[in-house]
Amino acid sequence: MNPTLRVATKQDCPRLLELIVELAVYEKEPDAVTVSLQHFEDAGFGPNPVWKAFVAEVDGFIVGFALYYIRYSTWKGTRLYLEDLIVTEDYRGKKIGKLLFERVLTETLELGMSGMVWQVLDWNEPAINFYKKYGATIEAGWLNAALSANQIQKSGL
Repeated sequence: MNPTLRVATKQDCPRLLELIVELAVYEKEPDAVTVSLQHFEDAGFGPNPVWKAFVAEVDGFIVGFALYYIRYSTWKGTRLYLEDLIVTEDYRGKKIGKLLFERVLTETLELGMSGMVWQVLDWNEPAINFYKKYGATIEAGWLNAALSANQIQKSGL
């Protein structure tokens, strides 16, 4: 097995969405993925793309990807945000996640970012241990907050 990395293309989106659903199942949120393929494609490859990704392939088949975007921190400046790092179950433990993660770390430096940030579930010990090998700081004390478009509409605006 010799995995190769490359930049994601629009044609990869159906497979990336399959992996996103696989991740949602792993994270115990099987019904949480509501993005349509069209929206996902437009968000990455439309007139105003907001995300980029690297894919890992084995024999031409996408087995993982790392999706990121640029964000701004008023405390730290421009940072790369790693939204998802996914390796399909059959290929975990084969250093594909390491290749993807290190490619995104390199991208962070190449783009001149002040750093990279991401989230990890507090129960996901394999991921936490993986990130700690890089000396990552795993913060406590911050809670995620979100409003869906539907919730915003219902708020009375």
